[in-house]
Amino acid sequence: MSDIQFTGTQRPVTPLQLRELCVKSNTPALIRITVQYATILGTGWLISMATTAAALWWAVPLILLQAYFIGYQFMAVHETAHKTAFRTRWINAVVGQTSGALIMLPYEYYTLFHWDHHRYTQDQDKDPELLFKTVPHNWLALAFTFSGTTQVLKRFALMLRHAITGKVTAPWIPEAKRGLIVLEARLYLLVYAALLAGSLALQTAVLLWAWLLPLFIGQLLLRPYLLSEHTGCATTGSAFENTRTTYTNAVMHWFAWNMPYHAEHHAYPSVPFHALAKLNALIDGHIQHKGQGYNRVVREVWGHLRAKALGAAHSGSSTDSTSARA
Repeated sequence: MSDIQFTGTQRPVTPLQLRELCVKSNTPALIRITVQYATILGTGWLISMATTAAALWWAVPLILLQAYFIGYQFMAVHETAHKTAFRTRWINAVVGQTSGALIMLPYEYYTLFHWDHHRYTQDQDKDPELLFKTVPHNWLALAFTFSGTTQVLKRFALMLRHAITGKVTAPWIPEAKRGLIVLEARLYLLVYAALLAGSLALQTAVLLWAWLLPLFIGQLLLRPYLLSEHTGCATTGSAFENTRTTYTNAVMHWFAWNMPYHAEHHAYPSVPFHALAKLNALIDGHIQHKGQGYNRVVREVWGHLRAKALGAAHSGSSTDSTSARA
């Protein structure tokens, strides 16, 4: 993806600086994904031990931890979709497909979906990540929006439709790529069928406790983070105006692959995740929307959506957009 979302005559990063920032490397991402996969496997093993021994008091906090670890594998899919996480292109694909299967988000489909998000960020007619076209009009609907509870089900239903019908109709999928998307969906379903068959044969529910339940709970943790990236920002073509950077702790940066530096990422999507902190030092003064911690930003996003909902209710209108990932 090229650097396509900067407007203005004065560029805060020189061509030489950008070339240096765009240098790819396998090492940072290999370390990160190895630790993250090991964390998921290790926590899954502990969950299986706790549930087998009926030690549910131990299983509950472990499942919540696993929900965070699995939910944020979305970020690994995102980084590899940009082909910048690893210098070696095929490693991007392997990690992207592995993490994509883990969260039921087909990698090749998401790559094309996400490309249009970068091309048309905050464009209500063209940005495919503006999923919520109707503003919630009450507390329950707003909470439901924040929970992301239907996201995994929507992904699976779309995957199933692609696999069964052999048809792909999304406008962001080129005709030449539609056969690949169908094949990908069928392979994902084949993997899930094999896992289900293995679980039934072994008479074990470990995948339910260590993977599926955390996968759904993880949406509760991931969705507020994703809503913070663009909600309440401008609808202009400038990444410095339509995207929010949030300053947060090292743990969040680790699991989110430095995507809290989100305005930086949108302004210069060819810069790998491991160079975004350096990029931030160069362009911080140009960013219009800067959050100080996710607790504060989530409260601001909630307030923004609630104000929109109240305004829509009073005016009788029900259209607005809220940015969220697939």
